[in-house]
Amino acid sequence: MSHRPLVSLLLPLVSLAGLLNGCVNFPRSGETRSGGDGVRSGFTVTKNIIYTPVDWPEPVRGDLYRPRSASQASAVLLIHGGGWTGEDGRWEMTSIARKLAQRGYVVLNVTYRLAPRWIYPAPVDDLREAVKWLRTHAVEQGIDPTRIATFGYSAGGHLAAMVGFLEGAESSHIRAVVAGGAPADLMLYPGGTLVPQFLGGTQKQIPQRFKAASPVNHISSQSPPTFVFHGTHDQLVPPEHALAMLAALEKNHVEHEVYWVQGRDHVATFLFPANAVNAAIDFLDRRMR
Repeated sequence: MSHRPLVSLLLPLVSLAGLLNGCVNFPRSGETRSGGDGVRSGFTVTKNIIYTPVDWPEPVRGDLYRPRSASQASAVLLIHGGGWTGEDGRWEMTSIARKLAQRGYVVLNVTYRLAPRWIYPAPVDDLREAVKWLRTHAVEQGIDPTRIATFGYSAGGHLAAMVGFLEGAESSHIRAVVAGGAPADLMLYPGGTLVPQFLGGTQKQIPQRFKAASPVNHISSQSPPTFVFHGTHDQLVPPEHALAMLAALEKNHVEHEVYWVQGRDHVATFLFPANAVNAAIDFLDRRMR
C-alpha cells in the first residue's frame, strides 16, 4: 500500500476478473435492472444513487442491490479499494455485491471522495453519510436500520473498519465489520506515497493524523464483531496489519474471526480469495440475522 504501482497493477487485474465474471457494465444514472436468481430470491440494482446531502462538497454515488423479497432485511455498505485514490471503483465489488444480494442482503455498493483532490477524513465522512442514507431510507427499501454492516477490501477494508469502529459506540451502531487486506495501522508506513497522499502529509509531518486514521486505534469494547481476511504473502499490506487488528480486538474482547488466504499476495487475495468471501458472508449471517 506504500507505492503508486499498486493502483496500476490492481485495476487491470480486477478488470479482467470482472470481465470473466460478466460483471463489468455501466448502466445509465438511476437505471434499475434485475439481478440473477439468488439463493433466496432475485434482486434489482439501482445505479448511481446520490447518498450524500444536497449541501455536500460534491455528490457521491452508490449502487443499491435490493432483494425482491426484502423486508426488515440486513444491509451491507460495500466499499471498494484502490489506495484511496484514482477513480470510482464500484465495479470492482460487483461480484461481492451480487453474492450478498443473493443471500438476502440489501447492499449499497459505494464510491467516496478520492485522493489527491480529497484527503482524510473526507472518505470516512462520506461513508458515514452512506450509513445515514441506509437508515433514513430503511422503510422504503425494506431494511432493518439496526442491522447494518460494513465490508471492504484493501483501502475499502480500512474504511469499512474506520466507519464500523467509529460508529461502534453510537446507539444505532454498525452490527458487523468485514475487513479484507486492510491497512489497519498506518504507522507501519513510514515512507511511500499513497498513505501521505491520502492523509495530506508524511508520517514525520503529521504523526497524529496517521494514528487517528488507523483503525486499530479506534477499537474498544463497544466495537462490532469483526471478520478479518488477509493473504499470507501480502507485501503491499503486510500481515502485520491483520495481526495488529486481531491483537486489538482480542485486547478489547471484541468478537472476531480471521481467515488467512494461504500463499497469496494482496492482489491475488482479492482476485482469488479461496473461501474468504463466502466465510465472511457466513459470519454476517450469524451476526446479522
